[in-house]
Amino acid sequence: MKIRTRILLVAVLFMWVGATAQIDKTANVFLITLDGVRWQDVYHGLDTALVQSNYTEGKELLNKMFSGSSPEESREKIMPFFWNTIAKDGQLYGNRTKGSKVDLTNKMLFSYPGYNEILTGKADDAHIDSNDKNYNKNVTVLELANKQERYKGKVAAFASWDVFPFIINDKRSGIPVNAGYMNAQGDLSGREIFLNEIQRQAPIIWESVRLDVFTHHYAKEYVKKNRPKVVYISYGETDDFAHGGKFDFYMKSLHNTDALIADLWQYVQQDDFYKDNTYFIITTDHGRGDGVQEDSKWTSHGSNVKGAQHTWMAILGPNVKPVGEAVDGQLYTDQLAPTIAEILDVDVDIQTMPAKPINLK
Repeated sequence: MKIRTRILLVAVLFMWVGATAQIDKTANVFLITLDGVRWQDVYHGLDTALVQSNYTEGKELLNKMFSGSSPEESREKIMPFFWNTIAKDGQLYGNRTKGSKVDLTNKMLFSYPGYNEILTGKADDAHIDSNDKNYNKNVTVLELANKQERYKGKVAAFASWDVFPFIINDKRSGIPVNAGYMNAQGDLSGREIFLNEIQRQAPIIWESVRLDVFTHHYAKEYVKKNRPKVVYISYGETDDFAHGGKFDFYMKSLHNTDALIADLWQYVQQDDFYKDNTYFIITTDHGRGDGVQEDSKWTSHGSNVKGAQHTWMAILGPNVKPVGEAVDGQLYTDQLAPTIAEILDVDVDIQTMPAKPINLK
């Protein structure tokens, strides 16, 4: 019996060592974007001028939900994950009232050029000057990672806007992109089958942009099943509600998206594959106006709108110095791709990705 017991213990030990060895502790990155969210809404809380404008129908309810005795209290109500977790354990950039500036380098100041800059590390105004569904000739950091042996087949993207297969160039890159109203494909979980059934049963507000809750849960199910090491998630509702002049819906969507990001962070911190070696890098593709005048209209963005070049960033992860809200300094959106490449230890061509990585330490 003693010999059998020893043999059993040795077998269990070998199984444990083998399972431990299979846990890849190299860095994982989740890049997350919130379309068209202003830095003012992240840092100043509820904009009372816009609440009182014709852009808000449910003024009383919106005030009840998100107003506070100070901008700090208000912004925490709107984005509790940002201000209770990232501000404590990570880094937040872009509060221009404190001298922390984040700016786009592209001059278009709308979505496709903004996402190209985020993903490739370089503006391309000469070739990307519309939101048309043209395949991107530029190579994203997602594609660079997918070319590396240790990340091959471990990169995936999920987006609410249906232009993303073209921005990421899924055909050339080989990266699976679920965007717009695409269904999940392959060997499906029960939840993925359910999502496929119901995503078009929910209200379809915009034919080219699905509701973010579906994008989120498609991404989360894929993460659970496949353990990708590099994940891009693009939430899109905020920009479309803003274009529609629905400030109350815009703010509620921002609040909901913060909760979705919190849900994803909680999941990865409970999973041995992701726990303590996963970075969240969160930003937006462009800013927008801050008023009702035509050249600064809140519903708009683009080269003719004041302030549309101003954005923000939030970064959370194992080797990120917990400085919280940054004061002073200038960062640019094109620094995000080389930062991701540095975290993943992916070599980049300085000619195609010339910006310096952000110093996270």
